[in-house]
Amino acid sequence: MGKYIIILVTSMDEARQPLSRKLPIPSSQINPYRMIILIRLVVLGFFFHYRIMHPVNDAYGMWLVSVICEIWFAVSWILDQFPKWFPIDRETYLDRLSLRYEKEGQPSHLSPVDIFWITQWTRFSCYVSDDGAAMLTFEALSETSEFARKWVPFCKKFNIEPRAPEWYFAQKIDYLKHKVLASFVKERRAMKREYEEFKVRINALVAKAQKVPEEGWTMQDGTPWPGNNVRDHPGMIQVFLGQSGGHDTDGNELPRLVYVSREKRLGFNHHKKAGAMNALVRVSAVLTNSPYMLNLDCDHYINNSKALREAMCFMMDPLIGKRVCYVQFPQRFDGIDKNDRYANRNTVFFDINMKGLDGIQGPIYVGTGCVFRRQALYGYDAPKTKKSPTRTCNCWPNWCYCGCCCTGRKNKKSIDRPNSEIKKKNRMKGDTAPACALEDIEEGIEGFEVENLGLLSERKLEKKFGQSPVFVASTLLEDGGTLKSASPASLLREAIQVISCGYEDKTEWGKEVGWIYGSVTEDILTGFKMHCHGWRSIYCIPARPAFKGSAPINLSDRLHQVLRWALGSVEIFLSRHCPLWYGYRGGLKWLERFSYINATVYPLTSIPLLAYCTLPAVCLLTGKFITPELSNVASLWFLSLFICIFATSILEMRWSGGLLKVLAGADTNFTVTSKAGDDEEFSELYAFKWTTLLIPPTTLLIINLIGVVAGISNAINNGVYWADRTGLPQSLLSGLFCWLPSSPCCGLESIHSWPSQMAHFWRNADWIVIRIGIDGWWSMQAVDLMFILA
Repeated sequence: MGKYIIILVTSMDEARQPLSRKLPIPSSQINPYRMIILIRLVVLGFFFHYRIMHPVNDAYGMWLVSVICEIWFAVSWILDQFPKWFPIDRETYLDRLSLRYEKEGQPSHLSPVDIFWITQWTRFSCYVSDDGAAMLTFEALSETSEFARKWVPFCKKFNIEPRAPEWYFAQKIDYLKHKVLASFVKERRAMKREYEEFKVRINALVAKAQKVPEEGWTMQDGTPWPGNNVRDHPGMIQVFLGQSGGHDTDGNELPRLVYVSREKRLGFNHHKKAGAMNALVRVSAVLTNSPYMLNLDCDHYINNSKALREAMCFMMDPLIGKRVCYVQFPQRFDGIDKNDRYANRNTVFFDINMKGLDGIQGPIYVGTGCVFRRQALYGYDAPKTKKSPTRTCNCWPNWCYCGCCCTGRKNKKSIDRPNSEIKKKNRMKGDTAPACALEDIEEGIEGFEVENLGLLSERKLEKKFGQSPVFVASTLLEDGGTLKSASPASLLREAIQVISCGYEDKTEWGKEVGWIYGSVTEDILTGFKMHCHGWRSIYCIPARPAFKGSAPINLSDRLHQVLRWALGSVEIFLSRHCPLWYGYRGGLKWLERFSYINATVYPLTSIPLLAYCTLPAVCLLTGKFITPELSNVASLWFLSLFICIFATSILEMRWSGGLLKVLAGADTNFTVTSKAGDDEEFSELYAFKWTTLLIPPTTLLIINLIGVVAGISNAINNGVYWADRTGLPQSLLSGLFCWLPSSPCCGLESIHSWPSQMAHFWRNADWIVIRIGIDGWWSMQAVDLMFILA
């Protein structure tokens, strides 16, 4: 009897423990890294002191251009470096989550989640947005809902990973490992046959869709398909698995699968992806109103079925959960060659920069693989942290009494201020809690309390959220919930209304509510607004990647993808939401602001980078130099900066856990593979497709090659003169510069478009200028960079 009591007490104590914890980087790894950064700053100061105080009079123009470029690169490095000052890891406790919210013999108290694209688990609702209004997508979802009735119970019974059938059956692994049930082999073969038949039906739909009938598509009942005109059609919503979610072959409830195609009309700005996401937010709020939402791009799938539980360890944590606006997972991809020649893994960004931001106010939102708190998307401020009352001020230690700050008429007036004035000030500053008064919807809202009403008027809510009483009512429920008395038909009619073209007119959608409009990179802008409201985000890296997607298959696609990111960043920089001047009265921390500034200005680095890449060829062709002859002291500063750059990079990769991978250029797990098979598998990846974005780097490559040839010719013809001028032996043929990236993984990270490619390359790298030897060496470095870029 005593043993059982001990076990019970232990379980109860475990359930009360935090659901997650921070794992600080060991001091033996992070302290040397910080010291090198400080040393590098000092060396950088002496470097610029020398460069500015020693102009080159006979090449003043080139010297001035080089100094301006170097200053820009230094500022870019600072903006990129200091947000990585407090990197952390995190650990989740899924067992504690189950103990707290899934008690034996009781219904699960885990919060439901609305997933915007795909899911295969209970307590979820899946919303698929079809902005193309394609009948193929509609019919494919119908087939998918039928296949899910068999696939979902199979996955649950045998704990299948990943849950995407295409990737599961394509795995070349021992699928019998850890499978103890004797029926597994038989049921797996049967399920594979079911999946192959399902693929045949889907391929038949695809083949049918290749040729559009002249009269347009018709549905099974003979009526015309409403989406025949992609740019002009009504809104469409179809719940495939029924109002209660439907049931699988074992009789268990399935998640609701909802097809959504918002209304499109000529003359309206539909705001692309951001507008589609906002439509999904409103539809899901009317139909299910889960307090949390996961968004995935159409080319991503769930690779870890416990990913949402990982996110709930942060969202539902009683200590930190209320202030968390979203949990961001790193992007991982399939179909990448082992050398990652197009830098699709974004190693530096996802494994270093994002960990650094997580130690400040949280990672930026990257557009997919992110679990949101619904209330944070509604433009509310984060809950305020309660502080214990004290008679001491914040500017002195607790034992020190400050008479000027803690006493006096001003402080007394603030304390004695009536509650009505405090509420008025809070309303002017921003809404910190979702509460309002709507007489028409007071009844029938699950979990709604009358005492929370009265802070906001109906008119103000309609101006903010639009004229849908059902949707407005849903915004008041922090823990989710729907109308009790509303019928499924009435909810569908309301859902159709909230995806109409004119619903957002004269509201704050896209301005303060939902995904923010104004940039093609709406993800960065949306996350930035949340952080300005005082929310924090979390970076979660589970051992098994949570989600996986498809990477660009060739260089042309990759270049255009990153060009789009760069153009979006420039749009934010030129808008009113520029982090240089926006949100100073909000809750955005300074180092977090640095990261957003860096994310918006990095494309502009392409301009000084282009000029700096041209300088070596100009120097070789003209015989002029952009630095004077170096003294021993000056050479010491150049060499010190060179050492600091490599030391910073090595220590950075050391604390991030990626040093061996970066140095080896691949994963440390060794597997014997066929080179011929690898070439065949990635043949399309290796295919070279010309694009106009390659013109600038190709031009620079040609110019620098010409410069190398001219430099060698001049060295042969005028070697004695150059040796006398530079003070170097004739065998070294005149000293000039060699620029070096700050990260040893730059070759893996630098496959980008020409402004955006160079900019992103130097966002994680900066330049130093060292006079070490041969003119041609500098240009050959430029040539090598151009080959990397192209």
